[in-house]
Amino acid sequence: MLPPGVGQWRLSMQEVSLDIAVSADSAIVWQDERLYLLDQRLLPGREVFIECTDVQGVAQAIRAMVVRGAPAIGISAAYGIGLAVRARHLSDPLHWREVLEADYQTLAEARPTAVNLFWAIAHMRRFIASIDDTDPAARVLAEAIEIHRCDRADNRRIGEFGAGLIEGPTAVITHCNAGGLATGGWGTALGVIRSAHAQGRIHQVYADETRPWLQGARLTAWELARDAIPVKVIADSAAPARMAAGGVGWVIVGADRIAANGDVANKIGTYGLAVAARHHGVRVLVAAPTSTIDPETPSGAEIPIEQRSADEVLQYAGQRIAADAVDAWNPVFDVTPAELVDAIVTERGVIEKPNPARLAEHLAGE
Repeated sequence: MLPPGVGQWRLSMQEVSLDIAVSADSAIVWQDERLYLLDQRLLPGREVFIECTDVQGVAQAIRAMVVRGAPAIGISAAYGIGLAVRARHLSDPLHWREVLEADYQTLAEARPTAVNLFWAIAHMRRFIASIDDTDPAARVLAEAIEIHRCDRADNRRIGEFGAGLIEGPTAVITHCNAGGLATGGWGTALGVIRSAHAQGRIHQVYADETRPWLQGARLTAWELARDAIPVKVIADSAAPARMAAGGVGWVIVGADRIAANGDVANKIGTYGLAVAARHHGVRVLVAAPTSTIDPETPSGAEIPIEQRSADEVLQYAGQRIAADAVDAWNPVFDVTPAELVDAIVTERGVIEKPNPARLAEHLAGE
């Protein structure tokens, strides 16, 4: 089965072959002054890269879910801005900064929920304001490369901090995909799982299939199997029964945005998973970089939740499975209240029992 939307790209994205070893840590590749994104819509059946030649192509790749996961979206946007600067400066060396505003807007409209996208745009905007017109494209692209490198390093730290919370050996449940595919490499939730497994703290992972795009079945299981970490795919609705059967110590997930009070927006189904975890005495760990924490959003009620096509729910492999007269409600994310989260782990450390004061203190620290 191919997920919804495969093949529906146009503009400046094209399928290419790269002479590199495909892995979760090579999902975003900057090579020969070009950006390549592993098309995650086709995994695990096909390992294909999409070449993005301009900012419009990057925005479309984000919108079409060629690349997904909040940190990976932010990294891709940084590269997209680098491509935009290169094109704008070449076209108009005197006024390139002014016309760049349209490119910021193009990227900002690609996905509304993942705050890392807006963090990357704001970061690159500040960086561009600090440089002169001497070869700006090279400097902006070098900054994008640095953002990519820092994300990989931060994920390793997240993995170590998170692993320290887990008293093993135990089984864990994860939802959607927050691994190397969703980040610059190693992963956030899967970074914790990788580190904890290496330390003997996790002996089994249950990956929710994660309807309707099946990121858990297609992507998370693909990543973990490649790392020889024991993984079993379960239907989303089976997770509470798996908890009730015993042996599951943690639910470990990523995040697309964390509000100032600790509410967490993540893939649809996370909220129900957290409710079930609380009932069964299973702890909930959210792994994300500090760039995912949005101090300007007071609570989860203010987080914009992206709605996608009803066809993603009403069709299977391109064939309609529901009656013609039936519509669907298809939010991509839900919000898990902070009181259901036992710990948020970032590259700076652990926020236990998150609340506004603890998140503010965490962000204020070095």
